[in-house]
Amino acid sequence: MRWRRSIQVRVVTSTLFISAIVVAILGVFLMQQVSTALMDGKVKAARLQLDEGLAQVQRDLGNSTSPAAEDGSRLNAVVNRLKARSGPSGLYEVYIRDTTAEYFDGYATNELRKESVPKRLRDELKHAPAGARAYTYGKLTYVGGHPSERGLIVGGKSGQFELYYLFPLEQEQKTLTNVSRSMVGVGVVLVLLLAAIASLVTRQVVIPVRLAAQGAQRLAAGRLEERMRVRGEDDLARLARSFNDMAANLQEKIGELEDLSQLQRQFVSDVSHELRTPLTTIRIAADMLYENRDTFDDPAVGRSAELLQSQLERFESLLADLLEISRHDAGAATLDAESLDMRDLVLRVVGDIQGLAERKGSKVVLQLPGEPCMAEVDRRRVERILRNLVVNAVEHGEGEDIVVSVAADRDAVAVAVRDHGVGLKPGEGQMVFDRFWRADPARARTTGGTGLGLSISREDAQLHGGWLQAWGEPGVGSQFRLSLPRVAGAELRGSPLPLVPPGAGDARLLFAELEAGD
Repeated sequence: MRWRRSIQVRVVTSTLFISAIVVAILGVFLMQQVSTALMDGKVKAARLQLDEGLAQVQRDLGNSTSPAAEDGSRLNAVVNRLKARSGPSGLYEVYIRDTTAEYFDGYATNELRKESVPKRLRDELKHAPAGARAYTYGKLTYVGGHPSERGLIVGGKSGQFELYYLFPLEQEQKTLTNVSRSMVGVGVVLVLLLAAIASLVTRQVVIPVRLAAQGAQRLAAGRLEERMRVRGEDDLARLARSFNDMAANLQEKIGELEDLSQLQRQFVSDVSHELRTPLTTIRIAADMLYENRDTFDDPAVGRSAELLQSQLERFESLLADLLEISRHDAGAATLDAESLDMRDLVLRVVGDIQGLAERKGSKVVLQLPGEPCMAEVDRRRVERILRNLVVNAVEHGEGEDIVVSVAADRDAVAVAVRDHGVGLKPGEGQMVFDRFWRADPARARTTGGTGLGLSISREDAQLHGGWLQAWGEPGVGSQFRLSLPRVAGAELRGSPLPLVPPGAGDARLLFAELEAGD
């Protein structure tokens, strides 16, 4: 998702959102201020107009003594004169009442309905002293089907007469609408400008950081010569120089480690090869002594010949393992893959170690599917993996049954070797494939394997593009699972067999997966 991957997108979006909120709040506040100022100005002008009208009423009707109902033509003439003073644009309407007439409801201009003057305003002025002023907002209704509209009504009292001016607010409403539209347009443009500015400013920071991230990725991919371009003397320039210094130091240290590793691998390989010649000579002599051990007068000499023979065999195994691990370290190990049925490989390995299992008091139980489990594998390497797993299970199985399971799905095949022995202690699962690691450090290296079997097995599994994983719990036992793709080198996404064996309860997973390329 671009929101999660890009700092610039997050900054610009946040700026856009926050700016929109701030501009909206400011716009509402300004609109309230404009509306209040406009209405206050309108009320002030209306009161001035009312004062002039009351003065005119006082001059024209101040000496009237006849009831308004009998002098209606005179009142109507006053109303028309006051209306005429508004000009041709019709800025207001006029309504006048005589408070002394019991049934008289007043005179208004021809276009205006008398109901446009709110009753609450008339009641307020009715009980007010002479010279009182009041105003309110209401709905102006007209004769002849003209639509009603919102208006400002101001009223005042002069003697026995009440004078009302009704000002339509249509023009003010249009002004407020135009102002609001202008403010919305300006607000949108302002928000977009702020977003553009944020994008421009963020880009100046994000681009160097992005270049640094790309450089770090290329360093992680092995391109140790990668460097950043340094521009200026600011913080980003210091970041680039620090990155370049780190890359140079890393390249130097990795070069030293590679040289050291190369020397180490070369040393192991050379020693292993050079030991072949004297070992062959020693082997010939040891074989001769071993074949004639019964002819020695001293039994201790015969026993020494037997020990020499067994240790030579062990030494030859260790030498072979060292040569094999050195090939993996040097990247010289190759696959001789062919399509094979994993069931056949398992049966062959189990048949080879059947004698060892009988001596240890263990029984090997096979769980093989009825259908072939075909896969492209290197026979020699896979047999070596299975032999290591089964032999280790027999040696650490405490005489209990050893269960070997085989399964396959569309993409992968798997073999699991389960024992019910001592298991793995917490923390040991992460070291089980380390070279020369032993579960019991007190045990002498004169018994057991060379200490490289599981390490070589892991390398062989990864060479196929597969996994070699282990689970274990103290007192419950352990299970090793080999998972291989059906096509050698294909990506492995899962295994047909579970890593934790069925019936193990809530046993803890003590060993993390060791996948190819880890």
